[in-house]
This record gives sequence, C-alpha cells and structure tokens, in this order.
Amino acid sequence: MTELETSIKIDVKTEYIEDQSSPNDERYLFRYTITIINLGKEPVTLKTRYWSITDSNQHLSVVQGAGVVGETPTIEPDTAYQYTSGTVLETPFGVMEGNYGMVTENGEMFKAKIPPFRLSIPGLLH
Repeated sequence: MTELETSIKIDVKTEYIEDQSSPNDERYLFRYTITIINLGKEPVTLKTRYWSITDSNQHLSVVQGAGVVGETPTIEPDTAYQYTSGTVLETPFGVMEGNYGMVTENGEMFKAKIPPFRLSIPGLLH
C-alpha cells in the first residue's frame, strides 16, 4: 500500500432495521454508518465509491458511482467525514467491502480500501 492509501482510516458501524424488514419476503434492511478519517498531511476529496455486497446465498451485487449520499466531500488532514446509508439483502447475513476513489489537491488519484464488514440480524452470529 502507498502512503496515501494508508493515510485514510475507515470505521464502520452497522444496524439491522427490523421495522422496515420483512423476513417472510426475504427483505432484510441494514443501515451502515461510515467514518472516513484523514490521517495524512494533505486534504483529499472522495470522488467515487465501489461496493461489493454478498449475501449468504453468495448473491453478489456491485454498486458504483460518484461520491457518497450525493456528496463528494473534501476531508482535511486530521479530520473525519461521516455519512449513513443502507442496503437491502435477501438473507439475514451478508458482507460488504469496496473502495473509495480519492484525489489529492495536486490531482494524485488513489483508492482507499473499505475493509469487509458484516451485515447480520441480532443473535445470528456469536
């Protein structure tokens, strides 16, 4: 990994949204809150996102596009950007991972890896 790639730390918190889910219809809604922390020495702008979402039936969904939640935030050194979004799975368990396409002020592009994280209904995993 390059110095730029390691300068971005990504923390994830997930939540199962029971009141908007319907297990009988194979619909499990999850919310995830992402915190992107710039540990580097220069501002970076999040330009793109790429998600790989796999449920427990090994069904793969890929989501990619510009920015996150309609924004392309610039994250200053020693600061963080946080947003919340969601996804629907057909199973009570899944895994998400991906990357953010970032660019520095001088135009250097790099990818910040989003480590795999679990989406799971409460009590399913111990």
